[in-house]
Amino acid sequence: MRISVYVDGSGGPNSGYGYFVKETGESFYEKKPELTNNQAEYLAIISALNKFVNSKDEIIIFSDSKNTVNQLNHEFAINNEQLRNLAREAWSVIGKFSNLSIVWIPRKENLAGKMLGS
Repeated sequence: MRISVYVDGSGGPNSGYGYFVKETGESFYEKKPELTNNQAEYLAIISALNKFVNSKDEIIIFSDSKNTVNQLNHEFAINNEQLRNLAREAWSVIGKFSNLSIVWIPRKENLAGKMLGS
């Protein structure tokens, strides 16, 4: 089975992050103040990875953060130490998946963005 997980995060004083699972309608959201946009995007992906780490299904994570997607797919360098640590955390979980894709989508197609009200 294929599972589509849409992730989104937003930074600033009311920052938070979460994900939405298209096939089940399940959603998760956590408020965490004073994150940057990039930190929130990473935390959204990490929370989704941790949720599905033991799944044998094909998992596709959709994010509208070009930076985060390209960094996790080793296409962009990561110049920020905090983001590098978050990427390492994500990669340590990514390594446990047999069938995982992290894909960029335009913001208007991000179902999680609608859920998170961004």
